[in-house]
Amino acid sequence: MAEGNYRSHARAFEPTRALGRAVLVAGVLVFVAVLTGRFDLVVLAVPFAIGTAISLVRRPGRAPTVEVTAAEPFLVEGDNLDVTVGIGNPNSTGFDLVVVRLAVPKWVRLQHSDRPYVVGVEAGTIAGVDLDGRVLRWGRHPLGPVVAHAVASDGLLISRPSEAPALPLKAYPAIEHFDAAEAMPRAAGHVGGHRSRRAGEGGELAGVRRFGPGDRLRRIDWRVSLRTREIHVVSTLSDRDAEVVVLLDALHEAGRSGGIEGRASVLDTTVRAAAGIAEHYLHRGDRVALLQYGGTVRHLRAASGRRHYMTTLEWLLDVAPAGNADEPPPSSFGPHMVQGNALVMVLTPLLDVRSAAMLANLARAGRFVVAVDTLADASMRVRAPGKWGDVAQRLWRLEREAIISQLREHGVPVVPWGGAGSLDEVLRGVARVAVGRTVTT
Repeated sequence: MAEGNYRSHARAFEPTRALGRAVLVAGVLVFVAVLTGRFDLVVLAVPFAIGTAISLVRRPGRAPTVEVTAAEPFLVEGDNLDVTVGIGNPNSTGFDLVVVRLAVPKWVRLQHSDRPYVVGVEAGTIAGVDLDGRVLRWGRHPLGPVVAHAVASDGLLISRPSEAPALPLKAYPAIEHFDAAEAMPRAAGHVGGHRSRRAGEGGELAGVRRFGPGDRLRRIDWRVSLRTREIHVVSTLSDRDAEVVVLLDALHEAGRSGGIEGRASVLDTTVRAAAGIAEHYLHRGDRVALLQYGGTVRHLRAASGRRHYMTTLEWLLDVAPAGNADEPPPSSFGPHMVQGNALVMVLTPLLDVRSAAMLANLARAGRFVVAVDTLADASMRVRAPGKWGDVAQRLWRLEREAIISQLREHGVPVVPWGGAGSLDEVLRGVARVAVGRTVTT
């Protein structure tokens, strides 16, 4: 049993240079005393030997335990972060000190960055290091790992590194609030919060007409009936729900993200706008689906309610640019993934002709498509270096304007994202187009 305990101590702790120096000094003094016959040197060696022995007798047997916790692991970018690093001492003797270091991800700012922290831990207790910080950008940010080294036996022993896994932090995108007062182009369900184009039970007044079979007595307009000598009823427009598909173009990233405090990249604008659009329509009781175009196709099925809103935010955390990846194969992406009655809001920077072709295919398939330009004014701030930089930039702008004009010729409206109310006018036009199609059919 004693041998097993010794091996356990050897695994948990290692000698420091201080232990080596103490043993060396005591050994040299004793050796010189034997060679020279000066036994007074033994008296000088005794304190070193006794002190080292006493310190090693009080050595701890187990390394410290360490963990990192956060007061709230689910945050919104820009929120304050409270982190606690807990260091435990499972031994009957205390540590001299414990040195702790925490790996900090790029978009997390802590009070003292990733510098090491020193804390004393008594026997059988847990000490905590409280750190204040802030999350600067949406996404998944692994905070850690955290590594701790305990120094014991008056600095003669140091523990092997005790490591705790990283704490997964989730920073949801700050919502760019979106508000669209216009009716949906074509509602799909029978009950919802949108005014449809059909007569039925609802709160929107459609007019007064003659009484007919199936009309309810409580809808009789007695004032008009008495004046015309015929029974008339008040007709209303039914409230219908709709399906909204938010399609995120992740073929390319443009711009450099500055987090919540700096400039937004194209991907920042895309994710924040998608969160705002989803929140708006889900709050109205509509069904919202999400699609990612670029590299691999990701799809979140249509649903409604608070739970689906949280699922939507989780889904947005994994949006990443495809870079130079190829376009998704036609078999994995196409109009077949979108319901015919759905409103498709495509968040795209229009930097790639493949994105324009995807929009045109959706429009030719009869889908109600709105292209939301997430590059917008950011493109005007770009300055290409070099002698021919201005010429190249003008050519690029002309090419992009040509793509936008071709999309509009295909019936795809293109509108820059501008937050609340920025899409009302274009949605009004889409609703008129939908009415025209209904009348034609």
